[in-house]
Amino acid sequence: MILTAGPSISQKEIDYVLDAVKTGWNFHWSDYLRKFEKALAAYEGTEHALAVSHGTAALHLALAVFGVGPGDEVIVPDLTYVACSNVVRYLGAKPVFADVDRETWCLDPKSVEKLITSKTKAIMPVWMYGNAPDMDAIMAIAKKHKLYVIEDSCPALGTTYKNKKAGSIGDVGAFSFQGAKIAVMGEGGGFVTNRKDFMDQAMSLYDHGRDENRQFWAKQFGYMYELSGVQAALGLAQVERIEELVAKKRQIFKWYFDRLSSIKYFSLNKELPGVCSNMWMPSIVLHKDAPISRDDLRVELKKRMIDTRPFFFPITMFPIYEDKQAAVRNPNAYYLSANGLNLPSGFERTEEDVDYIASHIKDILGV
Repeated sequence: MILTAGPSISQKEIDYVLDAVKTGWNFHWSDYLRKFEKALAAYEGTEHALAVSHGTAALHLALAVFGVGPGDEVIVPDLTYVACSNVVRYLGAKPVFADVDRETWCLDPKSVEKLITSKTKAIMPVWMYGNAPDMDAIMAIAKKHKLYVIEDSCPALGTTYKNKKAGSIGDVGAFSFQGAKIAVMGEGGGFVTNRKDFMDQAMSLYDHGRDENRQFWAKQFGYMYELSGVQAALGLAQVERIEELVAKKRQIFKWYFDRLSSIKYFSLNKELPGVCSNMWMPSIVLHKDAPISRDDLRVELKKRMIDTRPFFFPITMFPIYEDKQAAVRNPNAYYLSANGLNLPSGFERTEEDVDYIASHIKDILGV
């Protein structure tokens, strides 16, 4: 089976992890954590970075340092992973679901502006599959209404928007190093910001609300979101290699683009002017005139040993967030969810693999 994902592990990762296992104890327990944080902040161009246990933790901490709580609303895209709305609920606030742009698959600023109320506290643009939201428009809306912006850049390490790194534009950026992402730790995350007060509060909250100046003293309610040194060692090597990883992902996408972009029945990832995507997940979205449904296409590809991944469900489809009017209000989210799929793009993919996949897509579609 040709799988959708797969990491790139070099000798550097092996050496760093082995060193962390051998030496990362007692006085050296945090060596790789601090190295990882320094490397991530340097790459992002932010003042601060904090290593956390996963991308969800980074999102949760961001909303917590914003002071989000009961009675507040946070605008999130309807088409994204459910973690985005869950972290809002963790804090007793209400997620409000906006539509996405049909071409970028990311939060639609026009939809956002319609949903702002006196209760709105923050906006959460998601860099969907490595694609870039219209951050200029989103930041302008946030400034106009005095709202915080938490970038869910979990899938977008390495993507740039007008020469700015994903995650470095809003008040806080969140990253995931889960095993299918462009850079991996198995599981892990990063929280980046330019604000020292946000960093200080996050550092307390992510360690059970402890007071760093008084051993074992809890000064506030907190969480257990610390990362291990072994994971940080793996993450450090990946961050140091990120440009290499982005180049390979973009090469894989180009192979697909060269073979599939002329087919009239679907569209691929679109890179808008000023954006350089990490192309984490090369994807197609079937058009209404396609001779086969997305789900049937997946079935046929699986018969030929080609794995695919469907786009996320709109969150408003889930019983816990059900909104029967959302399909009318957020038509792009519902269309993309039903018609989009991610193609195999693990780092082990070769041009011959893409040839095989593309030829079978064409055969199934009859083109």
